[in-house]
Amino acid sequence: MIKIITIFLYYIFIFFNSNLLAEEKKDDLKIGLLAPFSGEYKNLGNSLLFSIQLALDEVGDQNLKIIPRDSGSNNKKKLNDAIEEIVNSGSNVIIGPADFDSFEELEKYKDTVFISLSNKEPSISNNIISIGISLESQINALEKFINSEKKTRTIVMYPKNEYTKFIDEKIKSIKLKNYKIFKYSPDPKIITGEIEKLTNYSQRKRNLELRKKLLEKKEDEASIKELKKLEQIYTLGKVNFDSLIIIDFGNSLKSVLASLVFSDVDDSEVLFTTVNQWFDESIFYENSVKNLYFPSVNLNNFKKYNNEYFKNFKVEPDEISILAYDAIGLIYYIWKKRGQIVSVKDFIIKDKIKGKIGTFSFENGKVLQELNIYKTADKKFIKN
Repeated sequence: MIKIITIFLYYIFIFFNSNLLAEEKKDDLKIGLLAPFSGEYKNLGNSLLFSIQLALDEVGDQNLKIIPRDSGSNNKKKLNDAIEEIVNSGSNVIIGPADFDSFEELEKYKDTVFISLSNKEPSISNNIISIGISLESQINALEKFINSEKKTRTIVMYPKNEYTKFIDEKIKSIKLKNYKIFKYSPDPKIITGEIEKLTNYSQRKRNLELRKKLLEKKEDEASIKELKKLEQIYTLGKVNFDSLIIIDFGNSLKSVLASLVFSDVDDSEVLFTTVNQWFDESIFYENSVKNLYFPSVNLNNFKKYNNEYFKNFKVEPDEISILAYDAIGLIYYIWKKRGQIVSVKDFIIKDKIKGKIGTFSFENGKVLQELNIYKTADKKFIKN
């Protein structure tokens, strides 16, 4: 399979380069692609290249030329060499890189527009537009959802790790009227104890035992019925919040959910929400929360894209490769609308752009996605 992929990539590079070697026209649109075709993240680079091939097939405009170059993996020299090659080939708009850490290097090229796939910073800088699924866009979607569910006491939860300061800054934009912040240890052995305190678990446990002892002394029918009901539960009394926003991923998220369930937080009374999971099905099997909600890209488009990608290339795409597909559509749309692309200002439009990921817009100097809310239920992702 690796040999087949390598050969296929070789032909794709020839396709791109032959387009570049064809007779150039004044009305050609040249788009650079910075992707890690070597190093630790080379599989991501290949996936981005495949995705752009799909986008080119759909656009079907022979005046659209792609200049792919290897930006390496965490290699500043290779990144700068790749940018200079693209610029010298006549392109002033480049897709990539995918990581935020390279932004300082990009700022050197003031006359070049970079459409980054990073989700870390949605703000539009002098020459960089990030179209990744930002935390701001996700929080906006969750705020609207929580308000629509008429929840009024929200806990925003996230771990104490290398991303804490970043999240601290981002959640300042939360507009919920009544919310509290709860930071927890990333150590799964400690999380349960911390969440027990958050949920007042010990007191609720004592409330149950005291009530049961009181009822055990009574013999009337109402007391007997109530006692039977209490035998089926683990605590007595409600928690002091009615919704949760858990900003976490992977096994750490699963540990938090397990601790909340252990602390007897009822998801029929408390709204459980988290951030974008890219439809990770492992959450079905290692999660005892029946209804977990999260904002995400359009599921139908995501499935269609993945199926088309696999049909053409016989491998599964990297999750963020769909952003490269939409980047082509965005650039092409602006180019057709403006007749040219000179600077980032050409992208500041009132129109809402519909892509594979959904709809996004440019507001107050930021790129914001209009995300759908999905929930996990019965081992399925269901649009809310």
